[in-house]
Amino acid sequence: MMRQVDLFPSEAHPASLRRFVMLVALTALAMIPAIILRIEGWRPNPLLDAMLFGAAILAAGFYLSWGAEAAESRISAGLIVAIVALITVLPEYAVDFYYAYSAGANPGSNYVHYAAANMTGANRLLVGIAWPLLVLLHWRKTGERAISLSSANRVEILFLLVPSLYAFSVLLKDAISIVDTVLLIALFGLYMWRASDKGEGAGSDDDDDDEPGPAAALTLLSPTRQWLVMGGLTLVAAAVILASAEPFAEAMVDSGRQLGFDEFLLIQWLAPLASEAPAVTVAILFVLARRSEQGLATMISDKINQWTLLVGMLPLAVGLGAGQLSSLPLDARQHEEFFLTAAQSLFGIALLLRLGLSLLGAAALAGLFIVQVVLAVAWQGDEARTVASLTALGWFYIVLAGGLFALNAKYLAGLVGAIRPQRHRGENA
Repeated sequence: MMRQVDLFPSEAHPASLRRFVMLVALTALAMIPAIILRIEGWRPNPLLDAMLFGAAILAAGFYLSWGAEAAESRISAGLIVAIVALITVLPEYAVDFYYAYSAGANPGSNYVHYAAANMTGANRLLVGIAWPLLVLLHWRKTGERAISLSSANRVEILFLLVPSLYAFSVLLKDAISIVDTVLLIALFGLYMWRASDKGEGAGSDDDDDDEPGPAAALTLLSPTRQWLVMGGLTLVAAAVILASAEPFAEAMVDSGRQLGFDEFLLIQWLAPLASEAPAVTVAILFVLARRSEQGLATMISDKINQWTLLVGMLPLAVGLGAGQLSSLPLDARQHEEFFLTAAQSLFGIALLLRLGLSLLGAAALAGLFIVQVVLAVAWQGDEARTVASLTALGWFYIVLAGGLFALNAKYLAGLVGAIRPQRHRGENA
């Protein structure tokens, strides 16, 4: 029988439970203004609306992260990495689905651009900022200049490589179609099945100096009460996210217009900051608890579910808005945004082939991400220059990735074995 990984090795005590209750209450206070505005239908100002509804989504995301954190001692280590990544990124799904649904309900509108902007921005933020941040924190915490992964983490690397390569077939059609939906959702299902059989690979047996997260206090409760609290946090978070997604998404668009700033860029870079923050926070907690391997694996899994499930479900949201089966079209700008996202993904995977991410690799990811943001801001309003700069940077990513793939060909070949379940190889604990 597979041994469960104890995420909460430190002794919990009533003081920690009181602290957790206080955190839940304080987070609830951040949700109340948005709930009132939603019920009353009052929208005082686009900038204020974006702040209040964004804060509510962020707070709800923390509820999701605490519920997922508390569940970690009860689910196998391989599967929990995938589940935590999926649950904590739900705010991003809600916002992007709204844009995609609105694109279908309003043909010819800018919503189709917003859906693609939000999706590509969230994906690139994860690789360009979140991954390097974890390496930096790991270095400051331990003095080690790289986060090392185990052989079991080849599962995440392989299932990120496959959709990254598949993304280039989407570019040939300039649309995300229903066929892509079927294939990408099936790929995500295969990943979840494989992760459920991965065993303890992402876990760490070294519990010394572990620093449990806020939800560790729930271990003081009986199993039944733990599940009730986890379920309650999840239900409240889901309700707040669903109620806040539409006004937050609209407020981001209106804020851009009010400020005279390109709303596409606000949706691409600022909106994902609120929706991705809970997922990144969970990964940071892993690093601070000296479980950096799990933290990085969670961020890789987050990227997998966005690059498969999120992308694959966008045509369904468009079709729901349109009332018929539809695709999400990509114009020239969206084509290059998608191309750059796929190219960055390949470069990130190339850096992981040796089962780790170093400070140098993290610096390269962060540096190139900053370059693309600076270029996008500098050329806003100039579509031709923006597209040209995205294309050039995308090809630069691909050249770098190709060089690393060539240098690490033997490690690339080792990914193939990751698809086979461990129980078929007799490796389960």
